[in-house]
Amino acid sequence: MQQRSRGWEVVTQWLAGKSLQPFKFQEDAWKAYLQGKSGLVNAPTGFGKTFSLFLGAVIAWIDAHPDNYQHSTKNGLQLLWITPLRALAKDLSRAMNEVLQELNIPWQTGIRSGDTPMAARAAQKKQMPEVLIITPESLHLLLAQKNYPAIFTHLHTVVVDEWHELLGSKRGVMTELGISRLKGLRGKALKVWGISATIGNLEEALEVLLGPHHSHGIIIRAKLKKNIALQSVIPHEIENYPWAGHLGIKMLPQALPVIEAGQTTLIFTNTRSQSELWYQALLREDPMLAGALALHHGSIDMELRIWVEEALHNGILKAVVCTASLDLGVDFRPVDSVIQVGSPKGVARFLQRAGRSGHQPGAVSKIFFLPTHALELVEAAALKAAIKEDLIENRMPVLLAYDVLLQYLMTLAVSDGFHAAEIWEEVRHTFCYQHISEEEWQWLLAFLTTGGEALSGYDEFKKLERTGDFYRCTSRMQAMRHRLHIGTIVSDAMMKVKFMSGGYVGVIEESFISRLQPGDSFILAGRNLELVLIKDMTVLVRKSAAKRAVVPSYQGGRIPLSSNLGRMLRQKFNEALSRKTRDPELIALQPLFNLQEELSHIPRHDELLIEQIQTKDGYHLFVYPFEGRLVHEVMAALLAYRISRIQPITFSMAMNDYGFELLSDQPIPVDASNVKTLFTTDNLLTELQTSVNATEMARRKFRDIAVIAGLIFQGYPGKHKANRHLQSSASLLFNVFKDYDPQNLLLKQAFNEAFFYQMEEARLRETLERIAQSRIVITTPQKLTPFCFPIKVDSLRDTMTSEKLEDRIKKLITANG
Repeated sequence: MQQRSRGWEVVTQWLAGKSLQPFKFQEDAWKAYLQGKSGLVNAPTGFGKTFSLFLGAVIAWIDAHPDNYQHSTKNGLQLLWITPLRALAKDLSRAMNEVLQELNIPWQTGIRSGDTPMAARAAQKKQMPEVLIITPESLHLLLAQKNYPAIFTHLHTVVVDEWHELLGSKRGVMTELGISRLKGLRGKALKVWGISATIGNLEEALEVLLGPHHSHGIIIRAKLKKNIALQSVIPHEIENYPWAGHLGIKMLPQALPVIEAGQTTLIFTNTRSQSELWYQALLREDPMLAGALALHHGSIDMELRIWVEEALHNGILKAVVCTASLDLGVDFRPVDSVIQVGSPKGVARFLQRAGRSGHQPGAVSKIFFLPTHALELVEAAALKAAIKEDLIENRMPVLLAYDVLLQYLMTLAVSDGFHAAEIWEEVRHTFCYQHISEEEWQWLLAFLTTGGEALSGYDEFKKLERTGDFYRCTSRMQAMRHRLHIGTIVSDAMMKVKFMSGGYVGVIEESFISRLQPGDSFILAGRNLELVLIKDMTVLVRKSAAKRAVVPSYQGGRIPLSSNLGRMLRQKFNEALSRKTRDPELIALQPLFNLQEELSHIPRHDELLIEQIQTKDGYHLFVYPFEGRLVHEVMAALLAYRISRIQPITFSMAMNDYGFELLSDQPIPVDASNVKTLFTTDNLLTELQTSVNATEMARRKFRDIAVIAGLIFQGYPGKHKANRHLQSSASLLFNVFKDYDPQNLLLKQAFNEAFFYQMEEARLRETLERIAQSRIVITTPQKLTPFCFPIKVDSLRDTMTSEKLEDRIKKLITANG
């Protein structure tokens, strides 16, 4: 029996010596691994998912080399471990090295990411370690090296860690393509495994990892329940008119006892700007935290982030204010409590963050929910219910990302070149490109070779040379340019921030810094900085003593509510209306619910509430689908368009995760006779294109696609093109394709992405179908209600400074009082 194999015995004895024994799911994974299978391991955070596969590889190695497994060195790359975050690599390497040293196995582990020093890369080139921990981008950089197949001669296993984080993104597509090439090189000898904690569509996740129609995949589920103790911090005073303007800072005094009671606490915020504010406010409130409080987010200098991670690991810090940068599986042993500031907007994200505390088998994960405004307490109750029902969100896979495929083909072309027929077979067996047609494939090859119909007159777009079925890049300049930007999956252009005297602070978005003048002060990495000048895409600063400093805003800062959490939210409002609840959050909010019911209505789960209110600002229409900001933004535009066809009318719009507002200077013609037709799915695609200005959305999406596909060169290191130059180059190409090459696949992709990702067309359609089955309740309150108040504040925020905004809100509350 395999359980009694030499390797199995060695590993289980080693574990027993540490008073440990493997979980059943770990043993199941080892068994499947030893049988040569591929698959997906699903287990809660903190139960040893890493060891379910790493120890499987160790057991197999001992079985294959029973006599010399403690002496065999320089064995070539055996195990490739793909990780979505550079921050995870160091921790993984530490855990693996500990095992290897204690078992006296002389394997080397290496890390390959954007942070890996040149000397380490050169050493890896001469002699690959047995285990290489790598990011998807760095894997593609390996594939761009000459004679790259030699690197993978001994490779037998690829493990994709935190697969749920990559799934549904273009980095996930890069991973699919990288694996497809490794399968092409190693054939059936290659085992492919994924590790996932929190994901709803596990079967589909397996199919994306292994490719559609796989026959050898297995899902290994740990039948273990993570104990999560969610405690809401109820505000001392419940606002009847809640507003999300202060990012939870008013609750800070109630957070301090939690921090003081714990050994180490992670304070999760949803945005980098919010984390900066909380860091500053905590130090002001409790100066004793100086030196024991740290800040961690993606824009902070890498060295400082690594120091924070090490300090957490060693138990030096009392608290860390952080963002999603610490969401994933780094093992922080001393963390015993987590504070979530504001709603995480999704069940999976919340579980992931809760799992940072009690990160050991059987330990309880303690997480405190700190609302940024009163209504978020309903989201806390909804989260509890969703966790109880195991309602974890699905991650929708990306389909037909032509831009990533063009980048990948160029990567193969700058290394050894490729045979089109061979790569076509590999590519069409991936999930992302399973429906690609031969005609589309030929279009992509022609586009790289000639520039396509619209660009055939320009030599810079003729990137590949073709000899029969073989394609390669012969231009040294094109190859160098491509290698510089392999793995570019576009986000907003980031600029380095450095002190005039030397020393790196972090990075900041160009769109934010371009709004500041020299002499202005802003906050980054917990420091007050004064902008001196911008030079070569670098922001030069000095320390500032200014009392007022701007907190950077980051694009994509507001996370939309997930559909699962929206559904539970509607159920909780239903409970509030029935008065049959044991949730402390809903009980605390009873005065607010009473006022809402008195002024208007609380919608049941099968109702849609519409409030029509007249104020001195005009005529307001508030609609509450509880489907998240993105859906509401598009629905508001669609509704405005449909109303304007009844009579000519102009609107301004505002929205939050609960609903949206249409505001006009004339009465809005919506009543019981026409309201159902306004929410129909009839002619949805046509009317969306008209109402939302789909062309403008597609134009914005096209910039990212053009950069990923290599149509726009972003510049050499230190001389990056400014964001606005990229945008103007992309707009020019977009117009050229639209006018002269309307069948261009990248143009088609831009419109598809605008519809399916930015507009969330599928979710919008589902929402409209749900509303069609619901009862629509129209009320006419005489003043603003607790539900509409936060939306109203959002509409004011766009036009006012923070001081004026607070004054205006106080006046609104007084007027409503």
